[in-house]
Amino acid sequence: PNQLQSSLDKEGYQLLNLQQVTDSKPASVQLGQRRISVTQLAKVTSFQSSLDKEGYQLLNLRQVTQSVPKPASILFDQALKRTGLIVSDPRLKDCMDKLHRSVTETCHDVMMDRELFHKCVGGNIVLLIQAFRKKFIIPEFESFVSKIDQIYDTVQKNHNGHVAVYIPHLAKFSPDLWGVSLCTVDGQRHSVGDTKQPFCLQSCVKPLEYAVAIHEAGTEKVHRYVGMEPSGLKFNKLYLDEEDKPHNPMVNAGAIVISSLIKMMEFIKKMAGREYVGFSNATFQSEKETGDRNFAIGYYLKEKKCFPTGAEMIDALDFYFQLCSIEVTCESGSVMAATLAHGGICPITGERVLSAEAVRNTLSLMHSCGMYDFSGQMAFHVGLPAKSGVSGAVLLVVPNVMGVMCWSPPLDRVGNSVRGIHFCQELVSSFNFHNYDNLRHLVKKQDPRRQDGDDRVRSVVSLMFAAYSGDVSALRRFALSLMDMELKDYDSRTALHVAAGEGHVDVVRFLTDACKVNPFVKDRWGNIPLDDAMQFGHSAVVKVLQDYQVACQEQERLPVADTIPIAPKLETVEGMV
Repeated sequence: PNQLQSSLDKEGYQLLNLQQVTDSKPASVQLGQRRISVTQLAKVTSFQSSLDKEGYQLLNLRQVTQSVPKPASILFDQALKRTGLIVSDPRLKDCMDKLHRSVTETCHDVMMDRELFHKCVGGNIVLLIQAFRKKFIIPEFESFVSKIDQIYDTVQKNHNGHVAVYIPHLAKFSPDLWGVSLCTVDGQRHSVGDTKQPFCLQSCVKPLEYAVAIHEAGTEKVHRYVGMEPSGLKFNKLYLDEEDKPHNPMVNAGAIVISSLIKMMEFIKKMAGREYVGFSNATFQSEKETGDRNFAIGYYLKEKKCFPTGAEMIDALDFYFQLCSIEVTCESGSVMAATLAHGGICPITGERVLSAEAVRNTLSLMHSCGMYDFSGQMAFHVGLPAKSGVSGAVLLVVPNVMGVMCWSPPLDRVGNSVRGIHFCQELVSSFNFHNYDNLRHLVKKQDPRRQDGDDRVRSVVSLMFAAYSGDVSALRRFALSLMDMELKDYDSRTALHVAAGEGHVDVVRFLTDACKVNPFVKDRWGNIPLDDAMQFGHSAVVKVLQDYQVACQEQERLPVADTIPIAPKLETVEGMV
């Protein structure tokens, strides 16, 4: 038989009849959901086992599963996760189906050869090459998400704020719920916390419906009915601008008017990459029963003739309540945010959902009006487009990088998620995502878009080229910025090697007199800078280097007490000159 009879005892141990194993010599044994060959099982010695009185072997299923080599598909899944891709990514469906089918069809060998693996992944080879060569927007994804997890843990300790109670259905959520999901423009995913718990978008739907309206009707038509200025007032105020239009689409009045212009649900699903998007009828009913102020706003808008010709105010209000009751999870919400970050193209399906114009206008308004009365401070401190909702959601967009969905029900006094705001602030204090962060001269903030070796590579190339071209001004800038002037290239050559070989006396003098570099560094062929100068016949450089070497050797022979430290003269610009 290829499969032995087995069962689990009450403590979760696998019961195998030892006599059957001895007599029938089966090819494999079924342990839980895994089939393991007897040859491999015999090699496993690290798990506890014993015989019961009826001759059954008691094997700890968990220990056996951990001890036996993992199938190729599991190893591949783990490698994929380290790049940020997940196995449920729609772009990888064909590849993952073939891999799992190949593993399921064989029980003798948990690994697969190169040819079979190539057949499985061939259809997705371009995406996989990008992933494993670290060509995604965030190349060092593991280190990036470990920092995200640290921020999550820090913010989780913030217990300020209160759950919204004016909509009865929202009041039922626990204040301890807290989840964060992110999705980059390349489809890299990470989630931590309560990210599979559905919640209503509430006001987070406003930028999405505005984007759809712009995409469908165009900027000119939409802004006939709604403005684009921050109001400076509460989001549910009965107030219009001087042209008798709602101030912007991010306040209730503007969102109600936009609701009369569009059809929505299919766009939401496309933006989420066909991930979870639902509808909470309980929230919808709660909104209608407690929406007196929104009805008042609706009648005020009707009086001022704010609706398009032929639009029914009650229908628009009803649709607005339905939009606020659309359910997502942090995971699907992060894909929506990433679609905005990616210029309207869903990162996990590659489908264009929104026009570039719609995305640009939406992000501009989210930046200036998206966070209720906190919008100005959000723009100042965080510097990124965001939108909050009274369900505790915060939809954050880092343009051209990623989208983030944070969710935690406790709100501050203006209706924003306390933990959501805190997370955004911590994110921008750790990474240079603020719109006005200087990307060239940052000291404390990390840039996750760069690979670990990028800075060193740039420094080496810049230093070597300056030495090669005799650019003392550039070298002086590098030294003043505390660059290591003894950096080596792939041949172990320093800037002094290059300058000596090219015969640039002024560069050699600067590196020796001002920077005090080591003149005895050998390259891969065993040459020091003096050897290069002599080889190419640069007598003036030879004289400078010989004198400098003598000075360095005399310095080494001095007693410690009499030694005058040779250090770069970097204290002042005058010293450098």
